Amino acid sequence: MNQAATWVIGDVQGCYRSLQQLLSHPTIQADHHAHFCFAGDLINRGPDSLACLRLAYELGARATVVLGNHDIHFLGRAAGTRKPNRLDTLDPILKADDGPTLIEWLRHRPLLVEREGYVIVHAGIEPSWSLADSLHYAHEVEQILQAEDWHQHIASLFGNEPDYWDPNLTGIPRLRAILNVLTRMRTRYRDGRLNFEYKYAPTDQDGELAWFDFPRVLSEPVVFGHWSTLGLYQSPNAICLDTGCLWGGTLTAMRLHDRTVVQVPSLDGREPTLTHR
Repeated sequence: MNQAATWVIGDVQGCYRSLQQLLSHPTIQADHHAHFCFAGDLINRGPDSLACLRLAYELGARATVVLGNHDIHFLGRAAGTRKPNRLDTLDPILKADDGPTLIEWLRHRPLLVEREGYVIVHAGIEPSWSLADSLHYAHEVEQILQAEDWHQHIASLFGNEPDYWDPNLTGIPRLRAILNVLTRMRTRYRDGRLNFEYKYAPTDQDGELAWFDFPRVLSEPVVFGHWSTLGLYQSPNAICLDTGCLWGGTLTAMRLHDRTVVQVPSLDGREPTLTHR
């Protein structure tokens, strides 16, 4: 019996009509019992975050949701420790009757997964990490998010410092560094520091490169999102599936076993404003 196909879906960000359109695409529909892996930022800023979250939840074992920076931000909002951003579209989840169930479910989602020989993460992998390192470090943060007292600790996970990874880091700085790598990283300076402000396509300016252009330990290819200005990017070892659906681009899915790509035009997008991406 053949294993069900796995489709990895780029940043949805609350674009529910686009997600419905993607899942109904004939190529995806032909894969009966397919598994869907969302590469982070399932919710926020698009018009129907609640419906997107409900859809993924109702898929049950057929869906894997990897947490992205917007999903983590929402958990901070749910914990009462994060102020709302003016572009947030999260209040319907917080006010919904099933909101507590969805929050409980979301905070138990992983920060990265390995599937069919690929690593799936929202932003990227620190070049010095092996697969075992990556899973271990992600689990350190997942334990905080999944603990009974998570409300008391999630606020400490937000911030730009430290802006580098060092295995000798301990406590909150260590957890924050791990989370920033997995959910916020795009470019890095040659000394290993992350640039949290740069959101354009990668260039080699001022000694700064895309995280995936650094020599790395990990042998598995990485599938990620988070970088809408990079768009659909495919190399042997790095695949970006964030194609700016929220900003009027497309919503993209890739089937892992043969790298077939399906894209649908955005039905939910807003006018692009780079500073808000």
